[in-house]
Amino acid sequence: MSHTVITTTTTTTRPSDGVLNLGYTRTIPGLLKIGQILALLVAFLCVHCVRGWPNWYAFQYFEVVVLWFLIALIIFLLMHLFRLQAKMPCINWPLTEFFHYSVGSVLILIASIVASVKAGGVSALVTASVFGFIATFLMVVSLWTSYSVSCAPHQTGTFPPAPV
Repeated sequence: MSHTVITTTTTTTRPSDGVLNLGYTRTIPGLLKIGQILALLVAFLCVHCVRGWPNWYAFQYFEVVVLWFLIALIIFLLMHLFRLQAKMPCINWPLTEFFHYSVGSVLILIASIVASVKAGGVSALVTASVFGFIATFLMVVSLWTSYSVSCAPHQTGTFPPAPV
């Protein structure tokens, strides 16, 4: 008695030459960038829309720092979505993002500490400082993951000989 097995496989492929790289938004770095953008946007709007700041200079600093890094994160996200890094190979993009996250996490942490100290019980300013701390945490996580990509030693592809 002979048996015949017929196997059929179907593969579907999506064109990867499209303009948008929406798959990036489902990766961990993409989700971290979206979370950072949302946290910084909420922090900026909380400070920008409230009037009667207890300390004008402290919240002006907070607003400028948050807005600066919010714009930078939007630019980095758009670069990943439109695959612009491949069009500009002269710039080391992982190292650029590492530098951005290291400077951003320190400055946003300082701004959030100053904002939380100078909030004076105004709930919108307290909320802004909390979202500043959340953005700082997300930037530190991104800093750690970009460090492992850009600064960690890379394997050469040769494996040590197997023990005998």
